[in-house]
Amino acid sequence: MPARPPLSSLPRTLTRWFLTSARELPWRTNLNAPADHRRDPYRTLVSELMLQQTQVSRVIDKFNDFLTAFPTPASLAAAPESRILALWSGLGYYRRAKLLYAAAKAILRDHDGRIPDTVEELLTLPGIGPYTAGAIASLAYGKPVPIVDGNIARVLFRIHGRDATHADPRDMKWAWDQAAQLVNSAAHAKVAVGGVGVGDLNEALMELGATICTPTSPRCNCCPIRSHCIANATARQHQIPRPKRPITRRELFCDTVLARSPDDKLLIEHRPSTGMWANLWQAPTLEDPTAAKPATRCRLEHWLNLKPLTLIERFTHQTTHRTVHFTIWKAARPTPTSAHQSPTRQWATREQISELALSNPQRRILLELSR
Repeated sequence: MPARPPLSSLPRTLTRWFLTSARELPWRTNLNAPADHRRDPYRTLVSELMLQQTQVSRVIDKFNDFLTAFPTPASLAAAPESRILALWSGLGYYRRAKLLYAAAKAILRDHDGRIPDTVEELLTLPGIGPYTAGAIASLAYGKPVPIVDGNIARVLFRIHGRDATHADPRDMKWAWDQAAQLVNSAAHAKVAVGGVGVGDLNEALMELGATICTPTSPRCNCCPIRSHCIANATARQHQIPRPKRPITRRELFCDTVLARSPDDKLLIEHRPSTGMWANLWQAPTLEDPTAAKPATRCRLEHWLNLKPLTLIERFTHQTTHRTVHFTIWKAARPTPTSAHQSPTRQWATREQISELALSNPQRRILLELSR
């Protein structure tokens, strides 16, 4: 195996690659600005909450509209939760939106509206764990603190040729230790000279994992630090890290009724304040976690006092922990009556529904299948 360059040279090599090759993303500001002015703390907070377990492309679609509606922590804290959930629609994991809302209120109440700049203070905010606290402190404020997400852990495992897995807490602790050593090395070597900061190193590690050192198709020939990488030198980049065990998902069976009135309004209902898709809106839906087949037509007709019903589609939606089977029924154009409504159920136009907080499957049902 050829001699590896010293790890002390890695931060400068990687950050210089990042500053010339980084993707243009709306939460990144000016990469040509001084190192401690490249990231806005509030935009960093919002983007990091949005990006958790969500594809970058989805966040790009939502980020600017969200920041336009809520440009400051104060505007976010003053908004109704329903408006926040509506603008979050399509990103999934709606608990993050509620935690961001709670964090904005805490920032206003406890920090005079300013995002804290230390990991210790950031960790007191709702929804902020070690990774997000470190990301805000280092990316927005230039603090010399490490961060480790799935991308960074994978990069570190491969650089060191460690037979590791994201699922093992010991391997993740090792990754945090290695990230801290790199940050300390960068800080002590005065990487900030010439406009390269410790925050840039953290973001460069994330960028490398997201675009080049990917889980299944690493592009080693394009990697700026491949000469440092033991996995590449030993042709083990496809074996490191070891894959996680497949997730065992519970099944949920949902029968959803799409009812359109003669004046083109759709019947919708508000979900409970707890549980999956809490506080979101949906077409009337019966859920059964145990049934191996959809509800009977008679049961649905009696439930909503709508008949006849016609089965129009079936599809499956995957969440982190569930496989949700949807069976969609269409009601003949009913005349709205008080029997169809309740404190949580009402008739609404498609335009009104498009402004509500909807899960992705219900958005498909109410705004696509209803056409």
